[in-house]
Amino acid sequence: KGRRFAFIGGKMNLSGSPFSFARHGQSGQEMSELLPHLATVADEIALLKTVHTEEINHAPAQMFLHTGFGRGGRPSLGSWVTYGLGSENRDLPAYVVMLSGPLGGAGTSLWQNGFLPSVHQGIQFRSSGDPVLFLSNPAGNTPADRRRVYDAVRRLNEQHLADVGDPEIATRISQYEMAARMQTSVPELADLSREPRGLLDLYGATPGAPSFANNCLLARRLIERGVRVVELYDADWDHHASLKTSLPKKCRDIDQAMTALILDLKQRSLLDDTLIVWGSEFGRTPLQQGINGDGKATNPGRDHHKDAYTLWMAGGGVKGGVTHGRTDDFGFSPVEHPVHVHDVNATILHLLGLDHERLTFKYQGREFRLTDVHGRIIREILG
Repeated sequence: KGRRFAFIGGKMNLSGSPFSFARHGQSGQEMSELLPHLATVADEIALLKTVHTEEINHAPAQMFLHTGFGRGGRPSLGSWVTYGLGSENRDLPAYVVMLSGPLGGAGTSLWQNGFLPSVHQGIQFRSSGDPVLFLSNPAGNTPADRRRVYDAVRRLNEQHLADVGDPEIATRISQYEMAARMQTSVPELADLSREPRGLLDLYGATPGAPSFANNCLLARRLIERGVRVVELYDADWDHHASLKTSLPKKCRDIDQAMTALILDLKQRSLLDDTLIVWGSEFGRTPLQQGINGDGKATNPGRDHHKDAYTLWMAGGGVKGGVTHGRTDDFGFSPVEHPVHVHDVNATILHLLGLDHERLTFKYQGREFRLTDVHGRIIREILG
């Protein structure tokens, strides 16, 4: 009573899921009929069913999930990870971002470095054309021509660095050199036609056709080459209306490819060393949205819900087949083992070998960290 939890006004009807759920795997994980492929790897997954956040709007909630703060200016999770672990491949960025669909409400702020050195910023790979802008030489421009430009710019930057001593200039020098090396490394990396037909079919991927499936396969290729953080964004899950038709379509878009990524990593003995996290900035209400004056709904959907939603993890030291937390019968509030977004991020860092309380950066006289002064490692899901 007196607690805001959504934007719904007027009549509000409780509504159970129109889709069936069943238990799968030896663990008996409860999975939706909309995710038949993911259900086959239920024993690899840990479900966190009581995640909650502080924000109710998309952009602030996205920022809170990624940076631990509801407004811009803080480093993203991926930036903190590369700050803590460094890079394993000098020819590729340590932190790569890929999109399927339009950019979300918080935009590129979700992979910014904030006050960390700019070398820790995420680099977006595009879904069509050159994965990175200006990767190809302009017509009539040879690699030797481009090399002369790089060398001239490097000399100017080195002179400026000697004059002012700004470490960001050193970052700029190293980024130009990486850009030169990426002209060789990225075209081969992004050529999915090199993968066998059977593997393309496993993902549902089609070389040259932008899709979430292609991004999942490219993510595996990046992980193989030592890229520390690969972040995939998929849009259009905001179903305020037409839930019965929109949600099945979105689940079909991701179900096969996400499952294939787990299976592919496991087959290559990479899953134990790769943490997969699937989630969103908040959940959806147990109440229908779109109720008419007569109490009936036309193409109903669900509103934003920040107090209880599900996120899952696999690989990377996670205990598969675990369901952690329980909500009330309506899915409205946690009643057992609530998990704050700060707890999620603390656990992610722990699984990657980083202490969320000691991974700090001094800025404007204060030590900052991803989890601020909060965060509890969810030890119940650790393998």
